[in-house]
Amino acid sequence: MGLKRNIVVDGMEVPFKASATVPRLYRMKFGRDIFKDFSALQKSVKTENEDSSEIEIESLETFENIAYIMARHADPENVPDNPDDWLEQFNTFSIYEILPQLLDLWGMNNETQAVAKKNIDHLTAR
Repeated sequence: MGLKRNIVVDGMEVPFKASATVPRLYRMKFGRDIFKDFSALQKSVKTENEDSSEIEIESLETFENIAYIMARHADPENVPDNPDDWLEQFNTFSIYEILPQLLDLWGMNNETQAVAKKNIDHLTAR
């Protein structure tokens, strides 16, 4: 199921989706753990600001990869198989504008799962 949201990227509305499938898709495509990468990325961006532009290349690539997976998950028919081809359609792709929205979407998805877990425990308790 998951949660889906349109985010404006370079003047275009782009659908992004967060669900339990995203970590698996990310791991299969990039061979990395999305939870660790999201955490490191969030720390990296918090220590920098838009004016300093000192975010490491690895953090930018991680951000682009996460955004790509969430966009491909939301619209697999219209998002290319390669993240470079997907990014090519944008003139700008600001980590400072898009990342907070992706983090919010990811957090809402995780909250939804946590609430369901609590309800299941409550219903199955004897």
